[in-house]
Amino acid sequence: MGMDIKQIQDLIKFVSKSGVNEVSIEEQDFKITIKTNPEPTYVTATVPTQVQSVPAPAPVAAAPAAAAPIASSPAPDDSKYITIKSPMIGTFYRSSTPDKPSFVNVGDEIAEGQVLCIIEAMKLFNEIESEVSGKIVKVLTDNSQPVEYDQPLFLVEPA
Repeated sequence: MGMDIKQIQDLIKFVSKSGVNEVSIEEQDFKITIKTNPEPTYVTATVPTQVQSVPAPAPVAAAPAAAAPIASSPAPDDSKYITIKSPMIGTFYRSSTPDKPSFVNVGDEIAEGQVLCIIEAMKLFNEIESEVSGKIVKVLTDNSQPVEYDQPLFLVEPA
């Protein structure tokens, strides 16, 4: 067998993080195919029907677009910041236990590899490490809140 279970698990984690829908690996003695969430295909299937059934609100949709430049004007300020996002769906915890202090607070200097929070998914507590060094500018999620995959958790000013 060319790959052990650990390598396969790592591969599955990598595939789910990268957002790829399908990966296939073939070696002489085995083949592995990893597929992740097929849901988006259903979503796209329903879109055309909505467009046909409600042609009227189309002008309304244009209004928020016109307002967008105003909303995005503070963006250049944020562009120097790095958003640390959740690598998984789960519950966000700022400390290892309720009576311990938060791993990080606004204003803290952080280093690459430092634990920023814990995300609990199906009774597994995953320590989320920073991929950047810098300073915490904002904590974007409340303690013990459910988070989605790719949901912003922290805003960091890179060092």
